[in-house]
Amino acid sequence: MNNKIIVTVLGCGSSGGVPRIDGDWGNCNPDEPKNLRSRCSLLVQKFNDLGDVTTVLIDTSPDLRNQLLKTNVKQIDAVLYTHDHADQSGGIDDLRIFALRKRKRVQVYIDNETASRLIPRFSYCFNTLEDKVYPAILEKNTIIPFEDFTINGPGGDIKFLPFLQKHGKIDSLGFKFNNIAYSSDVVDFYPESFDVLQNLDYWIVDALRYDPHPTHAHLDLTLEWISNLNVKRGILTNLHIDLDYNDLKETLPNHIEPAFDNLTFEVDL
Repeated sequence: MNNKIIVTVLGCGSSGGVPRIDGDWGNCNPDEPKNLRSRCSLLVQKFNDLGDVTTVLIDTSPDLRNQLLKTNVKQIDAVLYTHDHADQSGGIDDLRIFALRKRKRVQVYIDNETASRLIPRFSYCFNTLEDKVYPAILEKNTIIPFEDFTINGPGGDIKFLPFLQKHGKIDSLGFKFNNIAYSSDVVDFYPESFDVLQNLDYWIVDALRYDPHPTHAHLDLTLEWISNLNVKRGILTNLHIDLDYNDLKETLPNHIEPAFDNLTFEVDL
Protein backbone atom coordinates (compact mmCIF):
# COMPACT_ATOMS: atom_id res chain seq x y z
CA MET A 1 0.00 0.00 0.00
CA ASN A 2 1.32 3.46 -0.91
CA ASN A 3 1.43 6.31 1.57
CA LYS A 4 -1.84 8.16 1.21
CA ILE A 5 -4.52 10.27 2.86
CA ILE A 6 -8.14 9.08 2.69
CA VAL A 7 -10.88 11.56 3.58
CA THR A 8 -14.44 10.42 4.33
CA VAL A 9 -17.40 12.77 4.63
CA LEU A 10 -19.21 10.96 7.45
CA GLY A 11 -22.16 13.36 7.34
CA CYS A 12 -23.08 16.33 5.17
CA GLY A 13 -26.52 17.40 6.40
CA SER A 14 -27.60 20.61 8.08
CA SER A 15 -28.40 20.73 11.80
CA GLY A 16 -31.65 18.76 11.47
CA GLY A 17 -30.35 16.23 8.96
CA VAL A 18 -32.25 15.11 5.87
CA PRO A 19 -35.00 14.16 6.30
CA ARG A 20 -35.81 16.07 9.45
CA ILE A 21 -36.99 14.11 12.47
CA ASP A 22 -40.62 14.69 11.43
CA GLY A 23 -40.01 13.08 8.04
CA ASP A 24 -39.79 16.33 6.07
CA TRP A 25 -37.59 15.88 3.00
CA GLY A 26 -38.23 19.39 1.67
CA ASN A 27 -37.23 19.50 -2.00
CA CYS A 28 -35.09 16.37 -1.67
CA ASN A 29 -36.23 13.25 -3.51
CA PRO A 30 -36.56 10.50 -0.87
CA ASP A 31 -35.85 7.85 -3.53
CA GLU A 32 -32.31 9.19 -4.02
CA PRO A 33 -30.00 7.58 -1.39
CA LYS A 34 -27.58 10.51 -1.57
CA ASN A 35 -30.30 12.77 -0.14
CA LEU A 36 -30.24 10.83 3.15
CA ARG A 37 -27.91 13.08 5.13
CA SER A 38 -26.67 12.78 8.68
CA ARG A 39 -25.09 15.67 10.57
CA CYS A 40 -21.61 16.92 9.66
CA SER A 41 -18.46 15.05 10.69
CA LEU A 42 -15.27 14.26 8.79
CA LEU A 43 -12.80 11.37 8.99
CA VAL A 44 -9.16 11.85 7.98
CA GLN A 45 -6.89 8.80 7.74
CA LYS A 46 -3.22 8.55 6.80
CA PHE A 47 -1.88 5.17 5.70
CA ASN A 48 1.78 4.20 5.44
CA ASP A 49 3.20 1.62 3.05
CA LEU A 50 2.67 -1.14 5.64
CA GLY A 51 -1.04 -0.40 5.92
CA ASP A 52 -0.81 1.21 9.36
CA VAL A 53 -3.25 4.07 9.83
CA THR A 54 -3.48 7.33 11.74
CA THR A 55 -7.14 8.27 12.26
CA VAL A 56 -8.44 11.76 13.03
CA LEU A 57 -12.09 12.69 13.52
CA ILE A 58 -13.34 16.24 12.99
CA ASP A 59 -16.43 16.86 15.14
CA THR A 60 -18.68 14.31 16.84
CA SER A 61 -22.12 14.69 15.32
CA PRO A 62 -25.25 13.28 17.02
CA ASP A 63 -25.15 10.58 14.32
CA LEU A 64 -21.56 9.55 15.05
CA ARG A 65 -22.24 5.96 16.08
CA ASN A 66 -24.02 5.06 12.86
CA GLN A 67 -21.48 7.01 10.81
CA LEU A 68 -18.47 5.16 12.20
CA LEU A 69 -20.16 1.76 11.98
CA LYS A 70 -20.01 2.20 8.20
CA THR A 71 -16.23 2.78 8.23
CA ASN A 72 -14.81 -0.13 10.24
CA VAL A 73 -12.78 2.32 12.33
CA LYS A 74 -11.35 0.58 15.41
CA GLN A 75 -9.34 3.38 16.97
CA ILE A 76 -9.19 7.18 17.00
CA ASP A 77 -5.89 9.00 17.43
CA ALA A 78 -7.42 12.46 17.85
CA VAL A 79 -10.66 14.43 17.68
CA LEU A 80 -10.70 18.03 16.44
CA TYR A 81 -13.61 20.38 17.09
CA THR A 82 -14.72 23.18 14.79
CA HIS A 83 -17.07 24.62 17.43
CA ASP A 84 -19.46 23.52 20.17
CA HIS A 85 -22.90 23.59 18.52
CA ALA A 86 -24.99 20.48 19.17
CA ASP A 87 -24.89 19.22 15.58
CA GLN A 88 -21.07 19.11 15.83
CA SER A 89 -20.70 17.84 19.41
CA GLY A 90 -23.78 15.78 20.29
CA GLY A 91 -22.11 12.40 19.70
CA ILE A 92 -19.25 13.05 22.11
CA ASP A 93 -20.33 10.25 24.49
CA ASP A 94 -19.77 7.67 21.77
CA LEU A 95 -16.03 8.29 22.05
CA ARG A 96 -16.10 6.30 25.29
CA ILE A 97 -15.56 2.95 23.58
CA PHE A 98 -12.30 4.18 22.02
CA ALA A 99 -11.02 5.23 25.46
CA LEU A 100 -12.01 1.88 26.93
CA ARG A 101 -10.33 -0.10 24.13
CA LYS A 102 -7.00 1.70 24.57
CA ARG A 103 -7.35 2.19 28.34
CA LYS A 104 -6.43 5.83 28.00
CA ARG A 105 -8.15 9.09 27.19
CA VAL A 106 -8.92 10.12 23.63
CA GLN A 107 -6.97 13.25 22.68
CA VAL A 108 -9.23 16.21 21.87
CA TYR A 109 -7.90 19.32 20.11
CA ILE A 110 -9.93 22.43 20.77
CA ASP A 111 -9.49 26.20 20.91
CA ASN A 112 -10.20 28.25 24.02
CA GLU A 113 -13.46 29.74 22.74
CA THR A 114 -14.99 26.36 22.00
CA ALA A 115 -13.58 24.80 25.18
CA SER A 116 -15.21 27.49 27.32
CA ARG A 117 -18.64 26.25 26.23
CA LEU A 118 -18.10 22.59 25.38
CA ILE A 119 -16.19 21.39 28.45
CA PRO A 120 -18.69 22.68 31.06
CA ARG A 121 -21.48 21.00 29.10
CA PHE A 122 -19.66 17.66 28.98
CA SER A 123 -17.50 18.02 32.08
CA TYR A 124 -17.90 14.33 32.96
CA CYS A 125 -16.06 13.44 29.74
CA PHE A 126 -13.03 15.55 30.65
CA ASN A 127 -12.99 15.19 34.45
CA THR A 128 -13.42 12.09 36.60
CA LEU A 129 -16.45 12.46 38.85
CA GLU A 130 -16.12 12.30 42.63
CA ASP A 131 -17.53 8.77 42.80
CA LYS A 132 -14.77 7.64 40.38
CA VAL A 133 -17.07 4.98 38.92
CA TYR A 134 -16.76 6.44 35.44
CA PRO A 135 -13.29 7.78 34.60
CA ALA A 136 -12.80 10.72 32.26
CA ILE A 137 -12.51 9.65 28.63
CA LEU A 138 -11.15 12.79 26.94
CA GLU A 139 -7.91 14.76 27.26
CA LYS A 140 -7.95 18.43 26.25
CA ASN A 141 -5.21 19.83 24.00
CA THR A 142 -5.45 23.57 23.36
CA ILE A 143 -4.97 24.76 19.79
CA ILE A 144 -4.57 28.34 18.59
CA PRO A 145 -5.95 29.64 15.29
CA PHE A 146 -3.28 29.98 12.59
CA GLU A 147 -0.75 27.90 14.57
CA ASP A 148 -0.28 24.43 13.14
CA PHE A 149 -0.15 21.26 15.23
CA THR A 150 0.66 17.63 14.49
CA ILE A 151 -1.25 14.44 15.23
CA ASN A 152 0.97 11.40 15.68
CA GLY A 153 -0.27 7.92 14.90
CA PRO A 154 0.68 4.50 13.51
CA GLY A 155 0.29 5.60 9.89
CA GLY A 156 2.47 8.68 10.28
CA ASP A 157 2.07 12.29 11.32
CA ILE A 158 -0.69 14.58 10.02
CA LYS A 159 -0.13 18.33 10.31
CA PHE A 160 -3.23 20.52 10.69
CA LEU A 161 -3.57 24.29 10.44
CA PRO A 162 -6.67 25.70 12.19
CA PHE A 163 -8.08 28.93 10.79
CA LEU A 164 -10.85 31.23 11.98
CA GLN A 165 -14.28 31.41 10.38
CA LYS A 166 -17.25 33.68 11.09
CA HIS A 167 -20.31 31.66 12.08
CA GLY A 168 -22.89 34.24 13.08
CA LYS A 169 -22.31 35.48 16.63
CA ILE A 170 -19.45 33.05 17.24
CA ASP A 171 -16.32 31.99 15.44
CA SER A 172 -15.74 28.44 14.28
CA LEU A 173 -12.56 26.76 13.11
CA GLY A 174 -11.72 25.34 9.74
CA PHE A 175 -8.83 22.92 9.29
CA LYS A 176 -6.26 22.64 6.51
CA PHE A 177 -4.10 19.56 5.95
CA ASN A 178 -2.20 18.30 2.88
CA ASN A 179 -3.65 21.17 0.80
CA ILE A 180 -7.17 20.02 1.72
CA ALA A 181 -9.46 22.22 3.82
CA TYR A 182 -12.65 21.63 5.79
CA SER A 183 -15.10 24.51 6.46
CA SER A 184 -18.40 23.01 7.58
CA ASP A 185 -19.97 25.99 9.38
CA VAL A 186 -19.12 29.42 8.02
CA VAL A 187 -20.78 32.55 6.69
CA ASP A 188 -17.63 34.66 6.18
CA PHE A 189 -13.86 34.56 6.64
CA TYR A 190 -11.20 36.75 8.17
CA PRO A 191 -8.55 38.04 5.72
CA GLU A 192 -5.90 35.70 7.15
CA SER A 193 -8.19 32.75 6.48
CA PHE A 194 -8.66 33.66 2.84
CA ASP A 195 -4.86 33.54 2.53
CA VAL A 196 -4.87 29.98 3.92
CA LEU A 197 -7.51 28.87 1.41
CA GLN A 198 -5.78 29.92 -1.81
CA ASN A 199 -5.13 27.24 -4.44
CA LEU A 200 -6.46 24.25 -2.52
CA ASP A 201 -6.61 20.81 -4.09
CA TYR A 202 -9.86 20.02 -2.22
CA TRP A 203 -12.20 22.17 -0.17
CA ILE A 204 -15.16 20.69 1.72
CA VAL A 205 -17.23 23.80 2.42
CA ASP A 206 -20.57 24.96 3.79
CA ALA A 207 -23.32 25.68 1.24
CA LEU A 208 -26.47 25.47 3.35
CA ARG A 209 -29.19 26.51 0.92
CA TYR A 210 -30.04 28.73 -2.03
CA ASP A 211 -31.01 31.82 -0.01
CA PRO A 212 -28.69 33.84 2.27
CA HIS A 213 -28.54 32.80 5.93
CA PRO A 214 -27.15 34.70 8.97
CA THR A 215 -24.73 31.96 10.07
CA HIS A 216 -24.08 29.78 7.00
CA ALA A 217 -22.88 30.40 3.47
CA HIS A 218 -25.50 30.06 0.76
CA LEU A 219 -24.82 28.43 -2.59
CA ASP A 220 -23.91 31.47 -4.70
CA LEU A 221 -21.56 32.79 -2.02
CA THR A 222 -19.76 29.46 -1.74
CA LEU A 223 -19.39 29.17 -5.51
CA GLU A 224 -17.92 32.68 -5.57
CA TRP A 225 -15.36 31.71 -2.90
CA ILE A 226 -14.34 28.56 -4.78
CA SER A 227 -13.83 30.55 -7.97
CA ASN A 228 -11.97 33.46 -6.39
CA LEU A 229 -9.67 31.19 -4.37
CA ASN A 230 -8.77 29.01 -7.37
CA VAL A 231 -9.83 25.77 -5.67
CA LYS A 232 -9.26 22.72 -7.85
CA ARG A 233 -12.15 20.67 -6.44
CA GLY A 234 -15.03 21.88 -4.27
CA ILE A 235 -17.29 19.59 -2.23
CA LEU A 236 -20.42 21.21 -0.78
CA THR A 237 -21.54 20.20 2.71
CA ASN A 238 -24.00 21.16 5.48
CA LEU A 239 -26.80 20.77 2.94
CA HIS A 240 -30.36 21.69 3.92
CA ILE A 241 -33.61 20.02 2.84
CA ASP A 242 -34.11 22.43 -0.07
CA LEU A 243 -30.98 21.14 -1.89
CA ASP A 244 -31.79 17.95 -3.80
CA TYR A 245 -28.61 16.07 -4.71
CA ASN A 246 -29.31 15.52 -8.41
CA ASP A 247 -30.91 18.90 -9.03
CA LEU A 248 -27.95 20.62 -7.41
CA LYS A 249 -25.33 18.51 -9.17
CA GLU A 250 -26.79 19.33 -12.59
CA THR A 251 -26.25 23.05 -12.01
CA LEU A 252 -22.66 22.86 -10.75
CA PRO A 253 -19.40 23.15 -12.69
CA ASN A 254 -17.55 19.88 -13.25
CA HIS A 255 -15.01 20.54 -10.49
CA ILE A 256 -17.69 21.10 -7.82
CA GLU A 257 -20.08 18.50 -6.41
CA PRO A 258 -22.55 18.08 -3.54
CA ALA A 259 -21.29 15.89 -0.73
CA PHE A 260 -23.15 12.77 0.32
CA ASP A 261 -22.74 10.61 3.38
CA ASN A 262 -19.70 8.33 3.11
CA LEU A 263 -18.22 10.17 0.12
CA THR A 264 -14.49 9.39 0.08
CA PHE A 265 -11.45 10.57 -1.83
CA GLU A 266 -7.77 9.82 -1.48
CA VAL A 267 -4.53 11.69 -2.08
CA ASP A 268 -1.22 9.91 -2.70
CA LEU A 269 1.69 11.24 -0.66
